[in-house]
Amino acid sequence: MQRDDAITEDILRKNILAAASGALLALSPMAFAHPADKYIAKAMLMTAAADVTSDSKHAFEEFNAGRGKFLTGMTGNIYVFCFNVGDGKFVAQGNVNAKDLLGTDVRALKDETGKAYGEEIYAAGQKEGVITEVTYLFGKPTDPKPAHKTSFVTRVNADYACGVGYYD
Repeated sequence: MQRDDAITEDILRKNILAAASGALLALSPMAFAHPADKYIAKAMLMTAAADVTSDSKHAFEEFNAGRGKFLTGMTGNIYVFCFNVGDGKFVAQGNVNAKDLLGTDVRALKDETGKAYGEEIYAAGQKEGVITEVTYLFGKPTDPKPAHKTSFVTRVNADYACGVGYYD
């Protein structure tokens, strides 16, 4: 009888551990990137480009507010950023933890490893009709700690370039 009780306790302990692990994963969706985020980011960039082309002032207000379709993704960490192709200054930044970048030159950005990703983003924004991928470390709207990020960047029109990234 004691052996059966030990087996039952062992099975119960394993089931509780499995359930707790599953609950932890279910309750922390922000901790992991979702495979769909890459495709959501690219689609959002196309929508953002169309909105900037149609009415840039209104589009930048929407991006900066991080509302609706411009702050999304399976983990809530996908947003739009835009800059002036001439002087490189940010005109829109959907990340609530990066609002201080508005008005600053994208070319000055470096991640914590020293990578000058801002220069890569600026260069990508100079290319007409091309979407360029740039990888770097940057904080999420849900967690300002630097995380691996890939942004799609494109020139939208004669004045602006925009990007939308996803966290790996």
